[in-house]
Amino acid sequence: MSAHLLLVDDDADMLRLLTMRLTAAGYRVSSANSAESALNQLAVERPALVLSDVRLPGMDGLGLFDEIRARHPSLPVILLTAHGTIPDAVEATERGVFTYLTKPFDGKSLLEKIAQALALSAPPPLTSTGPTGLQGQDAAWQAGIISRSSRMAELLAEARMLAQTDASVLLRGDSGTGKELLARAIHLASPRAAKPFIAVNCGAIPEALLESELFGHMKGAFTDASANHKGLFQAAEGGTLLLDEIGDMPLALQVKLLRVLQERVLRPLGSSQSIAVDVRIISATHRDLDVAMAEGQFRTDLYYRLNVVTLTLPPLAERREDIALLANHFLLKLADKYGKRLSGFAPEALKVLSTAAWPGNVRQLYNVVEQACALAGTPLIPLALIQRALRSPTVQVLTLAEARQRFERDYLVGLLKLTDGVVADAARLADRNRTEFYRLMQKHELVPGHFQADVADQRQGQVPDSKQ
Repeated sequence: MSAHLLLVDDDADMLRLLTMRLTAAGYRVSSANSAESALNQLAVERPALVLSDVRLPGMDGLGLFDEIRARHPSLPVILLTAHGTIPDAVEATERGVFTYLTKPFDGKSLLEKIAQALALSAPPPLTSTGPTGLQGQDAAWQAGIISRSSRMAELLAEARMLAQTDASVLLRGDSGTGKELLARAIHLASPRAAKPFIAVNCGAIPEALLESELFGHMKGAFTDASANHKGLFQAAEGGTLLLDEIGDMPLALQVKLLRVLQERVLRPLGSSQSIAVDVRIISATHRDLDVAMAEGQFRTDLYYRLNVVTLTLPPLAERREDIALLANHFLLKLADKYGKRLSGFAPEALKVLSTAAWPGNVRQLYNVVEQACALAGTPLIPLALIQRALRSPTVQVLTLAEARQRFERDYLVGLLKLTDGVVADAARLADRNRTEFYRLMQKHELVPGHFQADVADQRQGQVPDSKQ
């Protein structure tokens, strides 16, 4: 896949020229005519490189670089500068801009600088023996994570770097955001990928059984221990163990877990022998562990053992560009599960999906799509089924323009009713001149006389003539 470049310049001719030149060189190019527009585009999709003029309306190119550096530290930026701004550009290179080019610049030099920046900023291969291209590897290790969100792209880039280490990782995020999927992705991108990945929910297993599940037990260790049992630490030997909902682990067991992490050995229940273990630990929680520590419900020493690096998964409401992508992905899977020929969602249904609150995150989205698929009688999922699944039958989602239009009309109607259709009075209340007020009424097809007639008829106790 060709690299994606973002061009930023308020000169339309320059943008057109650069776009043609870079597209011909095999790059995928998008453009923005201001720094603010560029930042909006970056929020939707992260390019491989940003090429920006220094002189821009509003925020200048240096300000844009500072914003990019804060949000996307590894994203290379090349500045285009006139001679008068060379000192600023030189200063910017000291702060981290990859390089700058003075106008007019040589096309060959520009392509060389772009190629250098992309080569230096490209992530290294996952393994020294793997192919130089990363597409196949990417598809393998993060196949379970469906996203085009720039925020998720940054998160996955960090996850892939962490995968090459044995550092303990704490995954934070609301329930249903995909913490187990991310943990599995880290495992698959790591040198431990060929070994087991095992997940255990620490809050779903009774306290009396959790120790035995994690560390194992010997025959006769307790009443029902009729045989030796290997725990999950031993089952995950050489691989990765995800301790999900670690915040729900009982305090007594936290002490024993800390000892295993410190000494890398465990002792099954009823055994006098210790067993060495080699397991990479990833933990996950939706709880605020800082509050839990302050309340004495979570050990501080264990927290720092588990929290070498923290990755935080965003809620679905903060990655709305992924909703339609995920919904259609789930639709394909569920159509196969239920043996139905489903082709997609009606536009109104997709709009409701994309704007719903999603307190249950990706898991809730899957459940909504599954319910709609199970009840669907047509290839296209209708709005009614999505509303039913969301338990919001009266919901009506408006665009911002539609909402403004509706408010404006209702506001004008209210004023005209209040003033008995006298435009001068209504315009005065709205703090607008009569000409502008008449223009607004014409836009919404409102006639003052209708309001006067209604009032007169009401006063006389008459019913308005419907033919008028």
